[in-house]
Amino acid sequence: MNTLFFVAGLALLIVGAEALVRGAVRFAAAARISPLVTGLTIVAFGTSSPELAVSIKSALGGAAGIALGNIIGSNIFNILFILGISALITPLAVAQQLIRIDIPLMTAASVLVLLFALDGRISRAEGIVFITALILYMVFLIRASRRESKQVLDEYAAKYTLPAPVTMAAWCRNLTLIGIGLGMLVLGS
Repeated sequence: MNTLFFVAGLALLIVGAEALVRGAVRFAAAARISPLVTGLTIVAFGTSSPELAVSIKSALGGAAGIALGNIIGSNIFNILFILGISALITPLAVAQQLIRIDIPLMTAASVLVLLFALDGRISRAEGIVFITALILYMVFLIRASRRESKQVLDEYAAKYTLPAPVTMAAWCRNLTLIGIGLGMLVLGS
């Protein structure tokens, strides 16, 4: 039975991730949002939803070590293995925003985890600091994406066929695909 649950969970993760990415890419193209911002928001949140589900369940069950290990281990695995495999498949172009803002912010967040954990626990107040920092970062990303609209249109014109004016049905399809993908990711985890 455990093998069946494992295979079913893995299948849900794979299909859910595919649905999420397809929906997010279409949504971003229709909304004229940069692929980098889409990756840093919709896709990042979506692909982190299994970690969120596991960590919340672990924290509620009193297994703080699993919650923290899941988060830290996932980040290490994503950076070292997933990024490494992706770069082996094809060289990755790195946007200047990533170098100037996002990587230093990721490094600062990692250092903050270390500093907060030095006393042997991460408190609710420290959790609020993390959530507040995330909200501020999201506001920054949204504002930055609105300023770069010409650059985004040029980027999409070079990589994709820009869609005709998007209908309400297309918006709903894209959001539904994102929602289904997120649901499958959480269920699969």
